[in-house]
Amino acid sequence: MSNTTIDKPKVTGSAPESRLNGNMGVGELVMNVLAFSSPLATVAGTLPVLLMFSGQTAPAIYVLVTLMLLIFSVGFVKMSRSVQSPGGFYSFVTAGLGKPAGLGGAFLALFGYIFIGFFAPSFFGVTLQGFVVNTLHGPEIPWYWYGLAIIAVTTALAYNRIDLSAKLLTAVMLLEVAIIVVFDVASFSAKGLDAVRSAGFVPSSATNATVGLALLFAVGNFFGFEATVIYRDEVKNPDKTISRATYLAVAGIGLFYAIAAWAFIAFFGPDNVQAAASSDTVNLFNNAVGALVGKIFADVTTILLITSVLACMLSIQNIAARYGFSLAADHAVPAFFGRVHPRHKSPYVAAIAIGLIWAAATVLFTVLGVSPDALYPIASGSGTFAVLLLMFITSFAVLVYFLRRRSFAPESVWKTIVAPLISVVFLGVVTYLAIANYPELIGGSAEMTVIFMSFTFALFFGGVVYAFFLRSRRPDIYVRLGRQKID
Repeated sequence: MSNTTIDKPKVTGSAPESRLNGNMGVGELVMNVLAFSSPLATVAGTLPVLLMFSGQTAPAIYVLVTLMLLIFSVGFVKMSRSVQSPGGFYSFVTAGLGKPAGLGGAFLALFGYIFIGFFAPSFFGVTLQGFVVNTLHGPEIPWYWYGLAIIAVTTALAYNRIDLSAKLLTAVMLLEVAIIVVFDVASFSAKGLDAVRSAGFVPSSATNATVGLALLFAVGNFFGFEATVIYRDEVKNPDKTISRATYLAVAGIGLFYAIAAWAFIAFFGPDNVQAAASSDTVNLFNNAVGALVGKIFADVTTILLITSVLACMLSIQNIAARYGFSLAADHAVPAFFGRVHPRHKSPYVAAIAIGLIWAAATVLFTVLGVSPDALYPIASGSGTFAVLLLMFITSFAVLVYFLRRRSFAPESVWKTIVAPLISVVFLGVVTYLAIANYPELIGGSAEMTVIFMSFTFALFFGGVVYAFFLRSRRPDIYVRLGRQKID
């Protein structure tokens, strides 16, 4: 297939009014990705956990992951130009490994993102409840009301045109980035040049067994960049916008978090940071910010942490809705979910459905008496594993796709063979680490590990079986799978 850039390529067989539409540029697409990674929530919540596992090795781990994911992006971007369909990994896996594997990958994507997003209602509810009661001295409203409120807000935004979400996410992300930059500068300034020089990119504990867990958590901080391709119909000049946004997002996230980890190490000291993170993981960032800049700034940081969770949840809901839309457009799920809003050109039915799933789950777990503190790690951990498994499958699909084409359409060996092969090995190692450390990933017991890991693999293989069923009973639907062009 030619690599000629085609704006808004038409999928044969789909009426124009059934397609999504938008006008996002590179910057807005990058901000959508950055919102997924939730910078403030990551620096305040995930980064202290990573420091607990890796200590002063944390910045070096981020640099390593950045390099590996940039290499992954080489094949990923090349694939996005060859497979010009707005189905994301669903299209990629289909093109490389066939329709059954593609449908299994689509189920992993849809449910993985829904699971990851479900971390937000409980986390948001508990955080906002604590802020209202302890800082504002307001009424003690149960966390689930806050959780249902944020679901309503993000669903209303996801219902609308993607450009609205993009503008909101851009504003929130700029504020979050500003807060973290202030922390970085304050930490480096307070401790002096000698402390800065002695901290950071030192892989002295690379042989430590816990570094594997740190690597796993670091990879999870980059999630969201892989979804740039799902917005193909909603960006300007898709080939250029998607490729630039992908590289910028990966490099930007890696540099941003590496410097933040370096700032933590500079503040607490290379020899003390791991112990500090272990003794007070939850409050590590807030305490550091309070000591460096003052309590008022720490309170502002808490407010932005709350909006950060909202932005993250909105980004995830937008991505999940588009995977649901793609499956519905191919009639793999009821076509009702593939409806496009006549004015907003958004997958509004799919967005509402995801909001209703989150609301129903919030009510169910509240009635069952499940603690919100238990919901957060289970939802984010199980969803993270599903998306990680999908990324590994996709990297293998990219390699197979270009290997098959070499006999009649040979292209750059680096872009089509070497980079995808490195990605397969790297993501294979990270996937193994996730399986080996699954209890720590979800914060659960051995029984919960068996249940959620089995369910994740069942999603993929269930999709494969369903595809074979469609091939034998509904060949008209089977031929559509993977958002392929239909003649």
